[in-house]
Amino acid sequence: MVLNIVNQLKFTRFEFKKGFSDVSEEDANRRFLPINTIGWIVGHLAWHEQFYWLKRAQDKVLIPELIDLVGYGKPASTPSLVKMIDYWEQITRASDSYLDQLTESDLLIHLEVKGKNLNFNVGTMITRVIYHYWYHNGELQAQRQLLGHKNLPDAVSDEIETIGKYYLD
Repeated sequence: MVLNIVNQLKFTRFEFKKGFSDVSEEDANRRFLPINTIGWIVGHLAWHEQFYWLKRAQDKVLIPELIDLVGYGKPASTPSLVKMIDYWEQITRASDSYLDQLTESDLLIHLEVKGKNLNFNVGTMITRVIYHYWYHNGELQAQRQLLGHKNLPDAVSDEIETIGKYYLD
């Protein structure tokens, strides 16, 4: 059975996806300083998941281009939203094969990177990724408001079908 914290991450991704659905390539590349573009934000979250669940946890890099394009501390860029969505979907699917097999005791493991233990465990890493999504989801919504988009999605779904899909009793 998939852990609740992993289901929370999946629910958070679902909510994040609403923030960039139906956004045009042109709008996704408009930048309201100092916020990065919508395309960058989607790519950045793909990079973050790749960094934690593929690189740190399994020593794999699925899409190396993301490291310099949208990685932490890299210069601003305006990547294609379509391309970043494709990368995000590839990486989250690949990440799920790791995340779905985690047990409660796995959450306490401190991963090693180049022979050094990280400062936080897998459970903390999942929580950090969830919070990172919500931070950038707020930016997505702000940008869409600045772009004049109407009928934006609610911040958090209250549809029982959606919630039931991600939270198991």
